[in-house]
Amino acid sequence: MPSISIILTQYFAGAAGLKLAPDGLLSRGEETLLQVSVAQGKITAQAHYEILGLVAKQVPNRAAVSIRHARAIDIDRLGTLTLACKAAPNVGGVLQRLARYHSLLSDSVKYHVDVQDGATIIRQEVLVGSGPGLVFSPEAGLSAVFQAIDQVAANKVVPERVTFRHAPPRDAHLFEKFFGCPVVFNATADGILFSPATLETENKLGDRALSDFLTQHLEAELAQLATEPSLVQTTKEEIARVLSEGLPKMADVARELGFSVRSFHRRLADHGVNFQTLAEETRREVALSMLRDDKNALAEIAFLTGFSEQSAFNRAFKRWTDQTPASYRKSLIH
Repeated sequence: MPSISIILTQYFAGAAGLKLAPDGLLSRGEETLLQVSVAQGKITAQAHYEILGLVAKQVPNRAAVSIRHARAIDIDRLGTLTLACKAAPNVGGVLQRLARYHSLLSDSVKYHVDVQDGATIIRQEVLVGSGPGLVFSPEAGLSAVFQAIDQVAANKVVPERVTFRHAPPRDAHLFEKFFGCPVVFNATADGILFSPATLETENKLGDRALSDFLTQHLEAELAQLATEPSLVQTTKEEIARVLSEGLPKMADVARELGFSVRSFHRRLADHGVNFQTLAEETRREVALSMLRDDKNALAEIAFLTGFSEQSAFNRAFKRWTDQTPASYRKSLIH
């Protein structure tokens, strides 16, 4: 189940004037706004975006919130990943580590390091997320990435430009002051572009021996992350494979994966999930992914996610995201 470190969401909530307690209680002063579940220091991606959505509806100054969030983060609270970034020899090394190991903090977004027109861009891809708070993922996320890079580098780091795929907030000018470079909205990617010379900027610590030691630990953590939820991932893949034939029954999926129904139910429970939840998540994730491609017609998406009628798909999507499929697709463009 996609999740995110509660620490990151706590920083974001704090930047918006809210408090997210370690037990998942979100409040504003004495008013309780939301209660989310916390497991092993993480909350679900759905809960994270629900909190971001509350902020998006109540706070019009998005840039100010994202920047406060980035500046408030104590990177030393983020564990081995932070130490490995500090120990990287230069800014380029930091980007590579962020891209490879960010899933240890959150597997709802992924960072890629790509070469673009002779420069290097660290690009954010949202894997799971929906609703009005979705715009905060690149804005707050890339602001936090830049702040972390700026903290560990020996000299001031200035990007070539920053790009966002969505429309600008009303206080967008604050982003140019924060990043120190042009910020482009309605672009083709969410990312920060760095020149080759900037990538060579040395870090304050930059210890290769320490870097190698820490990355060994990170690789071990990454391997553990990949194996622990394997049954959950395999189950969702099997559900997705047969969705076009209708929503599968647990007994059929259990048989395909080589389990009895009782054993399958127990194994999923060990991971803190049940079959119905995974089926609903899979439908939702497949729908969100397909909606990002304009070539997929809404009727086709409804069919491929196991709905017999588009109206049933529309109702389910509205329940998942508080938006219709058409308005969600439009929000990705605008």
